[in-house]
Amino acid sequence: MPRKIHNVNIESQFPLVSPMELKSALPVDDELAASVVENRRQVAAILNHEDDRLLMIVGPCSIHDTDAAMDYARKLALLAETHKEHIKVVMRVYFEKPRTSLGWRGLVVDPRMDGSYQISEGLREARRLMIQIGKLGLALGSEVLDPIIPQYIADLMAWSAIGARTTESQTHREISSGLSMPVGFKNGTDGDLGKAVNAVKSAREGHSFIGIDQSGRTCVFRTRGNRTGHIIMRGGSKGPNYYEEDIETAESLLAGIGAKPSILIDCSHANSGKDHQRQERVLRAALDLRVRGAHDSVRGVMLESNLLPGRQEASSCLSHLKYGVSITDACIGWDETEDLIHRTAQRLQG
Repeated sequence: MPRKIHNVNIESQFPLVSPMELKSALPVDDELAASVVENRRQVAAILNHEDDRLLMIVGPCSIHDTDAAMDYARKLALLAETHKEHIKVVMRVYFEKPRTSLGWRGLVVDPRMDGSYQISEGLREARRLMIQIGKLGLALGSEVLDPIIPQYIADLMAWSAIGARTTESQTHREISSGLSMPVGFKNGTDGDLGKAVNAVKSAREGHSFIGIDQSGRTCVFRTRGNRTGHIIMRGGSKGPNYYEEDIETAESLLAGIGAKPSILIDCSHANSGKDHQRQERVLRAALDLRVRGAHDSVRGVMLESNLLPGRQEASSCLSHLKYGVSITDACIGWDETEDLIHRTAQRLQG
């Protein structure tokens, strides 16, 4: 009897709904498609220095409750419309969470938060929510983590990010070269900007890689390159990197690869020392650079925000969770979010 040499450590496997099947069940109508295209155009224009508005990527660290996410989106849509002359708002709709070791991996992977990994259900919930939010007119942004998931939801995204843990990944650089929207690369967890700049350089070129098509078949993709890559300053293990000298270093590195310097400053993560109450000070510093005219390379900022401030531990029973409070990184609450965006618009208009 021959020894088993295939899938030795695979316990089970289940078929996954194909991208085509999911999109047939949850289609994008012509009006929403036009909105996505226009939002992508506006975001790209800001990053290309053709639109002087400030790009603000705002929203929950991660989505775990779609009802709360819709309540947040309705508020944000009104605020975005109020300040659209000076600010382009993109709502964070993060459905995957990278983990250093273990932990909840996001709505798509584990929608019930019980370790059952009902991924087909998670994909449906994510796509349904994105359509509902998109119909409010909001631009949507999300992190690309799993290389297959973009086939299910990327058609609804106006902006995307590659996280600090995956910026060095060749797979993610190749995928980014074929994404249909602008993509930001975070500096590494150690704070190294060179990793993000190399990612921008790589994604600007054409690549070939293996993936799945809309029917779920394995195929080879050949890309033409993504010219809207930019870097996201999020600090690192050595501390924050939103100071003027850090911006100057980033500008020099980007110029060195022939890219127009376009930078987003993440007001959370290591820049805030993981303290959500410090996000405001990072925002003020970023605005100061813009308003003084010292560094128009600073094209936008990122804020982690939810209906209520702080964080709580995850639970598979939603009734045990406080409504509108993050279960991953601590966020600022809606009242502070609204105030910060109002004050940002006032500062930008002088």
